[in-house]
Amino acid sequence: MRLALTHNLRLTDSEDEAEFDTRETVDALVTALERLGHRVERIEVSGPASRTAARLEAFSPDLIFNTAEGRRGRFREAFYPALFDELGFPYTGSDAWVLAVTLDKALTKLMLGEHGVISPRGQFLEDISQLKIDRFRYPVMVKPNFEGSSKGITQDSVIEEKSKLRAYVEKQLAKFPSGLLIEEYIPGKDLTVAFLERTCPERGGVLTPVEYVFDEAEMNKRRYRIYDYDLKSVNYNAVSVRCPAQFPGHVLERAQEMARKAYKALGCRDLGRIDFRVAEDGQVYFIEINALPSLEPGAGIYAAAALEGLHTDGVLAKIVESAVLRWGINDTKKAKGRPPRKTGPLKVGFTFNVKRLKAEIDGTRDDEAEYDSPKTIQAVREAIVAAGHEVIDLEATPDLPTVLASTQVDVVFNMAEGIKGRNRESQVPALLELLDIPYSGSDPAALSIALDKALAKKIVRSHGILIPNFIQLVTGKERLPKDLKYPVIVKPNAEGSSKGVHATSVVENEAELRETASKMIDKYNQPALVEEYIGGREFTVGLLGERRPKILPPMEVVFLDQAQKRPVYSFEFKQDWSTKIRYDVPAQLEPAQLKALERAARECFIALGCRDVARVDFRMDEQGKIYFLECNPLPGLTPGWSDLVLIAKAAGIEYNALISEILSGAIRRYKERERERRGEQRAEHNGNGGPKSTSLPLEEPRPVLPALPPLSTN
Repeated sequence: MRLALTHNLRLTDSEDEAEFDTRETVDALVTALERLGHRVERIEVSGPASRTAARLEAFSPDLIFNTAEGRRGRFREAFYPALFDELGFPYTGSDAWVLAVTLDKALTKLMLGEHGVISPRGQFLEDISQLKIDRFRYPVMVKPNFEGSSKGITQDSVIEEKSKLRAYVEKQLAKFPSGLLIEEYIPGKDLTVAFLERTCPERGGVLTPVEYVFDEAEMNKRRYRIYDYDLKSVNYNAVSVRCPAQFPGHVLERAQEMARKAYKALGCRDLGRIDFRVAEDGQVYFIEINALPSLEPGAGIYAAAALEGLHTDGVLAKIVESAVLRWGINDTKKAKGRPPRKTGPLKVGFTFNVKRLKAEIDGTRDDEAEYDSPKTIQAVREAIVAAGHEVIDLEATPDLPTVLASTQVDVVFNMAEGIKGRNRESQVPALLELLDIPYSGSDPAALSIALDKALAKKIVRSHGILIPNFIQLVTGKERLPKDLKYPVIVKPNAEGSSKGVHATSVVENEAELRETASKMIDKYNQPALVEEYIGGREFTVGLLGERRPKILPPMEVVFLDQAQKRPVYSFEFKQDWSTKIRYDVPAQLEPAQLKALERAARECFIALGCRDVARVDFRMDEQGKIYFLECNPLPGLTPGWSDLVLIAKAAGIEYNALISEILSGAIRRYKERERERRGEQRAEHNGNGGPKSTSLPLEEPRPVLPALPPLSTN
């Protein structure tokens, strides 16, 4: 089957991402699912929902294997299953209602109390005025009501004295304003009971209880024996899993019975995990349920399943099997809520320019510097094929119009730079638009504007983004403005890949400026752009998507030669960077700096009309001001080398997934076009007196959610 693995990738050690999957976990899941015979597409869901919807529409999976936690809000875990339902895609795990309820600890305990499931006495509150200090037996534990992975739980969470409770609650409410749960603290040990719906049906899918065993040396440093955030995410090596748990038989039976009631009452599907606390007198207390449990290597669900004869791959196979049966995937006529879709691979035209002349490192022969090597072209081609499509090579030569007219393609993946002129990057997209063929990347207008650096700067400046002061020289002999401040940098106005940008491009006076500009104008047959040199740090930011693009982690270009007075990201550096520069991704930035850089990148992307993919370059001066340098809506895609590829990898997007991300927008536009055409055909048919259809044709694709408008940055 075609499986889409939807997930949030953990990129940092921050508490905000504690519930996300590490790259190791994602790799392990993909490898295991592929061993089971499935074709797996990784879809990292951070960013606008429209982007995730486009990726899913493009891949068109038979089943979504969902581990996505969502990023914010009380209903974050429920968001993606709700989106899948809206799009008509079947998925693993519980539905949106179950995930919304189980994320709310207080509501879950209220519901389960009616089924005889015992919980510690507690209170949910959203405001300090709701606190009832005298209703508890102390000590009590204070925890966030809508968090998992022990977020917000520390040794300080246990409060022994009434006098200290109010101050601590106020502090935690400021951090977790959605609400807190205050419960009587139960001295004892932790127990967890996993759920695998298609296993041990005689117990309703409830597995053998698992016990968390803590390293005693580590626990001696702590006052309370609780599975807090430090043990969960930092000192995790101090925790191991013991299965079966070493508790009296009646305790284990009680935990399993309570778990069975809870899973059934809440309507959990496919998999789950419940945490219990066993008091010193043997009483079992329900603590919380996770309907979207971790599947990281070594998780308790694997240990419990091993007692049923299931290895790691077998656990995932049971999850998939359960979802397949529930959704009726093997019988397309009975598949719930899924309109039939077009089958078979798409024919993807692949437009490119081949680099046949290797550029000289000094820039003396750089005519084809922006073209792609056969190795890069092959890598992109293989990535498109890996996504399940048929690829048709279309080299962007003067014969391309004739070839396209005789070649049937559904969409085009465009990375052609064009032949010549300041509109060269728009030549292929303009041809595709003339032929009404959807394609990846920005439209002709955006490509032409972005290539014209001076015009792009004027547009970006009108959107409130700082730019260096600049002028254009057409002959090199024009009168210079009196307020021009040196040093300045001179570069061709309409070239990419740092063509024409060298260490000598930074000049200190008028004589150097005129000499450099005249040479540049003669060589590239276009105006020279002269702009004030901005000292400081250099960054490049990648973006993916359409109206609300996903912003990838900024990359800093670090110049290693401290003796270089005016460093620039020159043509020489781009050809041979190994000893001269270093790429730091994610860049080391303060939160305010990161936010400002991301805002600037988004504004530039939108202002220039970019689509699907772009890379934007900035300089940050010593005062922290961010200056736009240029935008590349047709960035390089050389594996392991191009800036965007390195940035995407740091964001957890492997090469094949990056190519699929870029292509997904074109596929969405293709499906929209096909719907419009069929609608016109139906309207024409009905208008000519033919029978009016009241149902959609069998090949009608699923509806696509409209892309959300960009958020205001005012």
